[in-house]
Amino acid sequence: MVHGRSFLHVVASLLILGLSGATKKEAVKNNSGVQPAGQCGTWVKNPEGGLFTSPNYPNKYPPERECIYIIEAPPRQCIDLFFDEKYSIEPSWECKFDHIEVRDGPFGFSPIIGRYCGQQSPQYIRSSGRYLWIKFVADGELEAIGFSANYNFTADPDFKDMGIPKPLPFCEFEMGGPEGIIESQQITKDGKASPTEAVDCKWFIRAPPRSKIYLRFLDYEMQNSNECKRNFVAVYDGSSSVEDLKVKFCSTVASDVMLLSALGVVRMWADEGSRRSRFKILFTTFQEPPCEADTFFCHSNMCINNSLVCNGIQNCVYPWDENHCKEKRKANLLDNLNNTNGTIIGVTCCVVLILLVVSVVVQIKQPRKKYILRRDDFDPTVFQEVFQEPPHYELCTLRSAAAASADLAELAEDLESFHRLRRSSSRCVHDHHCGSNQPPGAKSANLSPAALMTEMQPQPTRPLLPPNTANRRSILVMKHSYSQDACELDDELDEVPTTSHRLARHEKAVQRLLENSAVLDQYERASEKYENMDRRFTAA
Repeated sequence: MVHGRSFLHVVASLLILGLSGATKKEAVKNNSGVQPAGQCGTWVKNPEGGLFTSPNYPNKYPPERECIYIIEAPPRQCIDLFFDEKYSIEPSWECKFDHIEVRDGPFGFSPIIGRYCGQQSPQYIRSSGRYLWIKFVADGELEAIGFSANYNFTADPDFKDMGIPKPLPFCEFEMGGPEGIIESQQITKDGKASPTEAVDCKWFIRAPPRSKIYLRFLDYEMQNSNECKRNFVAVYDGSSSVEDLKVKFCSTVASDVMLLSALGVVRMWADEGSRRSRFKILFTTFQEPPCEADTFFCHSNMCINNSLVCNGIQNCVYPWDENHCKEKRKANLLDNLNNTNGTIIGVTCCVVLILLVVSVVVQIKQPRKKYILRRDDFDPTVFQEVFQEPPHYELCTLRSAAAASADLAELAEDLESFHRLRRSSSRCVHDHHCGSNQPPGAKSANLSPAALMTEMQPQPTRPLLPPNTANRRSILVMKHSYSQDACELDDELDEVPTTSHRLARHEKAVQRLLENSAVLDQYERASEKYENMDRRFTAA
């Protein structure tokens, strides 16, 4: 009897070892799983399907139990699920108490297929894709025998025109360290697959003990958006088994992921027509507070390595590690400024600005005016002496309006006398050389040099602008005389600031006074020349 029992134990052990070996051998093809493991009945995996039951089946299941079964089929296949007829779950209205819930997808928020309870087993169920999510719930009262379910994989009707899929290339990567980059371009760079092959690649991220992993997407785009059968990026927390699936992205947006274990898995599936799908992920390993001496606190329950601070890459959830990096940069002039220096510079700039504004206002209120005396067309052959004189300067004054009016009147009389003298002198010289046309008895007038000089003798003139008169503005007139070789005579008036409104009104009068003064001077010189000429003719 003892030998019989021993033989039975040996046979049972061999069977268990065979089943476990088959499960490990086919773990890659059948990635289905259960949570919590070891507490949710029997689980058998085969290459083309499997079997799972409720706890203690075919005996009554225990109270207060919740089990989740996730089934994953190979690419381009779907799942057929069958429940055994030996089936009993506590019945209730709308299965609010003990029940089985089946969803079409890998998550508890995937579309629901149905909720089942009672004595009648559910009908045949087929998934629309590669995943089925099944949850068994038992409350604290009225237990029953539970259920037993079989599943197998079958070809997905959406891919029936594409034929039998080719074997997928082996594509796995090992990653580690405080940070790193995971990107889809590594597949072709490392020669894992050609650009035309379908891929099912996995990146295993291993963090130090008692550490966690933070994943931040830097780039993400699926060639066939919202077609999860053709392309997706999935993240696993703890292992690559389907029960540890954290999140799966196949639409247009991918969000950051925080893993709670030291092992993270990133998986990318893309068929032949979706190889242009791409992604790029930055992973950062961290620990929870309290932070150690060689770590940096990110203010989001993260302690990252100090080497990641101010490295130009955001490793925290929020950019705390890159916000205060001025200390590590080379100090410049602005960094050395303190409050005192800033105050001094500010006050100085304000004073300079105020002075600039005041100077502009003064210039506007007292504009500068430029007076230029027109050049006279002198004949250098006649007035040679003028050009031989050295430069000299004259200071003229502008008197009041009444004095200027009187001078203008006197100047008009002088001009009239000058014209009469010039006409008479010209007539006398002509009669002297060419003969007179007057009758013999007529009296020859102004034929003698003495008489001629008497008539041509200019009247004594007083200064045009007497000095030290009241209500006047002084201006400086610089009259330059140049040599005969230059053959130019430029009279310029320097620019003098003034605020008198009378200066503008008498500008032309001043210019006339100056011009007429020059004409009188020239007349005196011409008279001397005429006298010398007359003397020479008389002597001859």
